[in-house]
Amino acid sequence: MNSVRFRLFIILVAATSLVWLSAFVWVQQSTRGKVERVLDARLAEAGQMVSSLLSDQRIDLNTIAVAATGAAKTDGILETDYSHKLSCQIWSLNGALVGSSGSAPQGKLTDRDTGFSTNVIDGEKWRVYSVVNEALGMRIMVGDSYKVRDRLVEDVTRGLALPALLVLPIMAVLILVSVQRGLAPLERLASALSQRPAEDLSPVSVAPLPREIKPMGDALNGLFSRVTVMRDREKSFTSFAAHELKTPLAAIKTQAQVAAMAPDKDTRLRALDQIQHGVGRADRMVRQLLALASLDSDDALDESKGQVAKIIQAVASDLARTAAEKQVAIGFTDHSEAVMRTHAVLLSVAVRNVVENAIHASPVGASVDISLTNESGRCHISVHDMGPGIPAEEIPRISARFYRGKGAKEGGSGLGLSIVAAALERLGGDISFQRHPEGGETVTLMIPVG
Repeated sequence: MNSVRFRLFIILVAATSLVWLSAFVWVQQSTRGKVERVLDARLAEAGQMVSSLLSDQRIDLNTIAVAATGAAKTDGILETDYSHKLSCQIWSLNGALVGSSGSAPQGKLTDRDTGFSTNVIDGEKWRVYSVVNEALGMRIMVGDSYKVRDRLVEDVTRGLALPALLVLPIMAVLILVSVQRGLAPLERLASALSQRPAEDLSPVSVAPLPREIKPMGDALNGLFSRVTVMRDREKSFTSFAAHELKTPLAAIKTQAQVAAMAPDKDTRLRALDQIQHGVGRADRMVRQLLALASLDSDDALDESKGQVAKIIQAVASDLARTAAEKQVAIGFTDHSEAVMRTHAVLLSVAVRNVVENAIHASPVGASVDISLTNESGRCHISVHDMGPGIPAEEIPRISARFYRGKGAKEGGSGLGLSIVAAALERLGGDISFQRHPEGGETVTLMIPVG
């Protein structure tokens, strides 16, 4: 399931169960170790008791063995089941069985002289303690079966397991309730968002949000703020674009009417010339709008790279006709010392708009000079024209969309430098404006190259 609540519940229940199981195994092992120590102490106590009774020589050997093994208790733990399970054998040092308790096996409990040992007798595992009474020449062996020890450990662990199994469902319910309460702020946030109309981009105010969820609420509010700015920007863009296109289209319509009603050839030719001029202006505006839309979109442009010098030459060649119509010459000088490559489409868009602006700003008979240099891994493309230049107070706003300075010539759209700025942003480049000492303006594009 894709539910966060369900997955979180399963993870927590699984983790709790794993911890519980680990604790249960640890308790079982710890209990077994403690029981082993207690029962080993009991064996040693019984062995020492039999040796002491033998030294006193007040009762016969078999009676001593039965009395000693029956008398040793384990602090009341399972006395009725366990107290008669100790077995005792008394052997002479020359290997003869002298006496034994009724519960002792037929075989010898151990071959070890003294201390603890573990042996298998008739297929049954035994824990045995042996002690030697040197004065009497006797070896006393006291042992108990591991079956009894295992049963004791099982009884203890069963007593722990049953409450655990009963508590686990209660823990699962508590975990489910905790998960639901913990996810409640997210559900409130989701509910608030689902009930919003599409046009409502105001900040989300679902309070109080926990510290862990607050960054998500802040991120959503930041996204809404950016979307609001982008939507207002698109509205302004559409409004400006419609206004700017309306002017040349209205002029084309008017000149077409003039041409249709022209009384003579000269009037008709002037009207047709104005129509051609209006169509060119509208064409440039549409191309710029399409370029700006492409730069603004999330669609990845062609990532192919090209040589910077060849891209500039291609742009200059493409604009040669436009320059000829304005009687402006385009010159290109390559001062770079190495072959530089960068994003072909983005660089072409940026250089084209700068050169095109320079052509339209230049007076008749002037020239637009393009130079390319390589400085510290960045190419510097400088475009110099002999136009009136850009006033210093307008430079901070010159890259705004549809912004046209006071001295701008008629026919411009105010989109050229905004397109350049958008292309440079994606290229990671910069732009600078500088008045030339001999007149005109020098626009320099500084772009990282590979």
